Amino acid sequence: MADPTPVEVQSFIAAGLQCETLQVEGDGRHFFATIVSREFEGLNRVKRHQRVYQALGDRMREQIHALSMKTLTPTEYAAAPQDAT
Repeated sequence: MADPTPVEVQSFIAAGLQCETLQVEGDGRHFFATIVSREFEGLNRVKRHQRVYQALGDRMREQIHALSMKTLTPTEYAAAPQDAT
């Protein structure tokens, strides 16, 4: 199975999670995602990450070897400095 591209990882996440903003960078094995979703409202960081893993399903175990992520609500994203997102 070929390593996924950042665009593919982005589409995997978008297919399982409604996102206001979604940016994925990576080299095919290690990825960093900035994910902004209303679904994160009221969830702590661990629950937010679990929600992303749920959206990725088996791909997280089979195709994606490492995923770092910043998970924000739309309000948190709007308040964040632009160079930090």
